[in-house]
Amino acid sequence: VNPTGEMAVSSEQKVYDVVLKQAALVKKQLRSLDKPDIILPGTQLSEAYDRCGEVCAEYAKTFYLGTMLMTPERRRAIWAIYVWCRRTDELVDGPNASHITPTALDRWESRLEDLFQGRPFDMLDAALSDTVAKFPVDIQPFKDMIEGMRMDLRKSRYRNFDELYLYCYYVAGTVGLMSVPVMGIAPESQATTESVYKAALALGIANQLTNILRDVGEDARRGRIYLPQDELAQAGLSDEDIFMGRVTDKWRSFMKDQIKRARMFFDEAEKGITELSSASRWPVWASFLLYRQILDEIEANDYNNFTRRAYVSKAKKIVALPLAYARSLV
Repeated sequence: VNPTGEMAVSSEQKVYDVVLKQAALVKKQLRSLDKPDIILPGTQLSEAYDRCGEVCAEYAKTFYLGTMLMTPERRRAIWAIYVWCRRTDELVDGPNASHITPTALDRWESRLEDLFQGRPFDMLDAALSDTVAKFPVDIQPFKDMIEGMRMDLRKSRYRNFDELYLYCYYVAGTVGLMSVPVMGIAPESQATTESVYKAALALGIANQLTNILRDVGEDARRGRIYLPQDELAQAGLSDEDIFMGRVTDKWRSFMKDQIKRARMFFDEAEKGITELSSASRWPVWASFLLYRQILDEIEANDYNNFTRRAYVSKAKKIVALPLAYARSLV
């Protein structure tokens, strides 16, 4: 119970409420793929989608390759979602990030509301506007992602894992919730819709925790520490240790626990990937296998994530694609 006397709700519970809402939406709107196309003056919709595909190919090569097996309609929709997420992320992390104010994020959010109502602002918006009209995609995860960007503007420390979990949901778990309605659940799946959404959410959280562990040094140079402060203290570590980039036994032991937790989320995610429709599994398996390997690379670097960036080599990526493809057939 918090000081105002209401029950304090954990982040996981808050997020699960969003999951339930998404799952209900899919049940309700399984047959709305015959809505008319959104028309943007002077632009062919196909051109808008092609542009999204180009952006996706440029910035997320492996994922883009993975989308090639999907049906054209689903593939285009995933590109449109990817591009919106990328643009949202660029607001806080891109070249103009230093000029971004909460007001700019509010404007971006009202643009989002417009495109959900079929009033896209530009070509890339038009593709997403068409996608959300055709698939049972809800606006909440999109708004939540913008909320994650707001968090980045005002917060550079996280007291405990509950706070960090909410941040991970905002900036990455949301992507899972946006994508499942487009990727579709296999007709032969026995799993509940909620459980597939929960697994998609877990994959987003796992990926973000992996990003955080990979980028500790990089974030520290920008004055940010995305690690639970209470767990750092329990391990006998301080912000100072991170800013100094000291790889000590305390740090290794702390990192082992963090990696273990990220792997737990990957394990939870794995259960859901097999429930997706068969053509949509490949990009998800590819991202799953590649991201999970980053954790192995951090270990291989002896937990030095201050000055060494753990990355999966091109050779390993090439191996992961057929592996992911094989998994997607099972």
